[in-house]
Amino acid sequence: MAEARHTHRTACENRKARHDYFIDETVEAGIILTGSEVKSLRDGRGNLRDTYASERNGELYLFNAHIPEYGKAIAFATHEPRRARKLLLHSRQIGRLTGAIQREGVTLVPLSIYFNDRGIAKVELGLARGKRKADKRESEKERDWQRQKARVMRDRG
Repeated sequence: MAEARHTHRTACENRKARHDYFIDETVEAGIILTGSEVKSLRDGRGNLRDTYASERNGELYLFNAHIPEYGKAIAFATHEPRRARKLLLHSRQIGRLTGAIQREGVTLVPLSIYFNDRGIAKVELGLARGKRKADKRESEKERDWQRQKARVMRDRG
């Protein structure tokens, strides 16, 4: 039997998250969107900067995600760009994530929104601990060293 290929089409990505946080664990979650939000994301128009996920009434919501209005949508079918969007997870996952947020002082940060093989919008969430300035400098040094090492290996053949 042929192996299934996973092709994800990224709609928007939070590039700053991996720079500002240590990502301990990632979780895939569904997200409830309106039709105009899906169309806007398919156009690649979304912004996850300063976005976070938090618990409200026993459910997880994505706060402060900016998905602009779809230009070709009918006036009454548009959406509010920065509304709270409900995340779809199993109740056991929600309990584990909210417990980690409350106990350990970690943050739930969205890393990307993408469309899976079936065309359904998913959010990749990361359990994140904040980096200090020295940690950021250290990771930058490590990244530069890896780049130099790859360059030397490539030049040697």
